[in-house]
Amino acid sequence: MWKQVSTAVRFLLPGHVPSMFSANGCINVNQQCRTTFILKRRKPPGLSKIGQRPKPLKYRHFIYDLVEDTSVKKQEIVDLILTDYVTGLGDIGDRVSVKSMAAYNKLLLPGLAVYATPENVEKYSKLKSEVTKPKFSSQFASRTVDYLSIMVLSVVMNKEVPWTVQPWHIRMSFRKSGVHMPESAIEMPAEPISGPDLKLEHKQFSVMVTINGVEQVPVKCRIHHWSTKLVDRLPYVQDHWLLPADLLFPGEQATASDDPQPAANM
Repeated sequence: MWKQVSTAVRFLLPGHVPSMFSANGCINVNQQCRTTFILKRRKPPGLSKIGQRPKPLKYRHFIYDLVEDTSVKKQEIVDLILTDYVTGLGDIGDRVSVKSMAAYNKLLLPGLAVYATPENVEKYSKLKSEVTKPKFSSQFASRTVDYLSIMVLSVVMNKEVPWTVQPWHIRMSFRKSGVHMPESAIEMPAEPISGPDLKLEHKQFSVMVTINGVEQVPVKCRIHHWSTKLVDRLPYVQDHWLLPADLLFPGEQATASDDPQPAANM
């Protein structure tokens, strides 16, 4: 014999006070838990004879084994058609597969997607063909733009040998921060940056990063001098990206942020 028990059943037991009522009689507004447990009797009661009253259940008949707990059940995958651009998923007309809970709360309720029925597939495939240009070059392009726009990149340069900042320096600094990109995607400032020069320490400049050859985002960078000799090393500045910095090129005032935020492990 199988049995489904909902947590709402507790409110029907004799002597039980629902959790929505406090001791002083006030009502507590709490979200109802709809978790369901599927149970099976360990000792099923025997059948009664026709025309006779059923025998009362004994203690052993109220011992259950847990068959399934829906709160830990793996969510089903739901196929949807996007009706608008969704960051990290796709553009209008794209078909995506999402877990049922996220599909309902984040896509279906806000009206950003519909179920992938044959009618909707045909309807939005035509609508997608009418869209001349997507908002972004890929489903992750907008996330990349948002991430890079708040990033403050530490460009570590040698204190002992002469150098001029090149795109490969910026690429290596990005890689140290967990961002991989080709040198062709990096556009350096028009004026060269050469050193070593302690006047450049903690000065801020911007490089332009191109994503998929379409989106462009300026990334803030700061020079830090480093030496192989311990005695010549500059003291490490904790959380340097939170501190204000002077601009290396005053013309970048329009693109540089006055309140930088951390976006990666510098």
